[in-house]
Amino acid sequence: MSNQVRIIPFGGVRENGKNMYALEVNEDIFILDCGLKYPENELLGIDVVIPDWAYLREHASQIVGVFLTHGHADAIGALPYFVSEFDVPVFGSELTIELAKLNVESDPQAKKFTDFHVVDANTEIDFGDETVSFFKTTHSIPESLGVSVKTPLGNVVYTGDFKFDQTAAASYQTDLARLGEIGKSGVLALLSDSAGAEQYGTPATENQIGNFIADQFAAHEGRIVVASVASNILRLQQIFNAAAATERKVVLMGQDLEKIVRTAMRLNKLEVPDEDLLVSPKDMKQLSPEQTVILATGRMGEPIKVLQRMATGEDKLVKITEGDLVLITTTPSHAMETTVAKTRNLIFRTGAHVEAIADSLRSSGHGAPADLQLMINFMHPDYLIPIQGEYRVMNRHAKLAEETGMAADHIFLTQRGDSLIYDGSTPMHLADSIEVGNTMIDGIGVGDIGNIVLRDRKILSEDGIFIAVVTIDRKKKRIIAQPKITSRGFVYVKASRDLMHEASELVTKAVQNNLDNKEFDWGHLKQDVREQLGRYLFDQTKRHPVILPVIMEVNQHAHHARAKKTTKGDAPTTEQE
Repeated sequence: MSNQVRIIPFGGVRENGKNMYALEVNEDIFILDCGLKYPENELLGIDVVIPDWAYLREHASQIVGVFLTHGHADAIGALPYFVSEFDVPVFGSELTIELAKLNVESDPQAKKFTDFHVVDANTEIDFGDETVSFFKTTHSIPESLGVSVKTPLGNVVYTGDFKFDQTAAASYQTDLARLGEIGKSGVLALLSDSAGAEQYGTPATENQIGNFIADQFAAHEGRIVVASVASNILRLQQIFNAAAATERKVVLMGQDLEKIVRTAMRLNKLEVPDEDLLVSPKDMKQLSPEQTVILATGRMGEPIKVLQRMATGEDKLVKITEGDLVLITTTPSHAMETTVAKTRNLIFRTGAHVEAIADSLRSSGHGAPADLQLMINFMHPDYLIPIQGEYRVMNRHAKLAEETGMAADHIFLTQRGDSLIYDGSTPMHLADSIEVGNTMIDGIGVGDIGNIVLRDRKILSEDGIFIAVVTIDRKKKRIIAQPKITSRGFVYVKASRDLMHEASELVTKAVQNNLDNKEFDWGHLKQDVREQLGRYLFDQTKRHPVILPVIMEVNQHAHHARAKKTTKGDAPTTEQE
């Protein structure tokens, strides 16, 4: 049988987050990362977005395992939903697996899953014709690993999130020699992180960032509020070090943060210089301002939202006041820049001072252009697949690869569901794509929110809702009660009495016309009311509210019984949308 390698992105291309890639080698499928992304503003009410794995359901028996690169949500966040459907082993470094377990245990559908396996840079897993091995990379969390899958047609290498930093601490260091070994053994395809492709200038080393945080702590005499992403273990370590050096205590805000910190401490991935460095929120009042560091964290943009609540007095535990230093240690995405600017404005109004790492240093957990080119030169891949980032950074990554001498037709800018196929006899090429959408999570609902619901939410948020309630007696062909018009988020009712009156008359006319029609149809009646109202309201207001006609029917017997004030049990029957 001839060999074939197939690479399918399920997420992580032309978007930020949701990393998930399927490597299909003959009859085996290897899942590389299983992440989520947090929604953009247009996904109203959606909590998180995960990959759509309809294709994988059809080929579930072929999946040999999930291979995780690191413990951030963009790599492990969708795992609880995945393992609740697919009973396959999950592999990752010690810290990555512990953080993955925290995610899985918090999900009722997945908490019984236990098939976790800890690997390190020395692990090799034999799957017959394929062998999976790992290599150390540098990211903002310890024990990040890249994945190399040795196939009969060559190595397929997935970098995960990475950068090069010659000052990185031991548990964050890249194994450069191992990269060279993989490159010498022959790399068929390199799936490489593109998120930092647009960075310019020389990025700061983590030593420089640590020193910047320490200097800010030393220069300020009052209380310090720090905003950081909860899973950025490296940043938490630098904050702890700076707090200990200035004889301050750190207050952990939030249960999720405490779980992550305690897990990292238990595994010795996060060192606490003083035993009594950490203080619970309930003991915070015992500290003087100059002793206090409040650590506000969350997922992605949430630390900034926490700061907003603290600045406006909405937070129950902390209110930012004059004399505080607010230190923003996250690097905001382009989408968050306006939110960060508004937040800083709110903080300055309180009399507090704001400093941000991004104002003074260029920091990122992702490789700068020179790092991306260095990875290409280590690996010497036959084919490059830029991943992890929006199209513009993937495209920039492709240009950087061409500068190293790669041919443009050996670089693939993919989108979700694309199938790259290589069989050893013809060049790698794009084959028939599969349909891969987004699965949206809203509360406990998984995938039950579609485009129609999102469209209605958008309309409701912009133009409101207009409800018309009418009671009819279909047999007597008459309206029992005049339409009751209700509006929310559309117009102010008391100031729009004429509009409401005209709308009521319009509904009455539309309903009566349908009652007089011999071919009475409920669906036609409601649609007629929607159309008549829709045209009128747009003509008067140039707005398109959601129009909800509620038609109730009173049957003749019940209506007659009610008129005679008979006993209960003869209540009117209704039909309602």
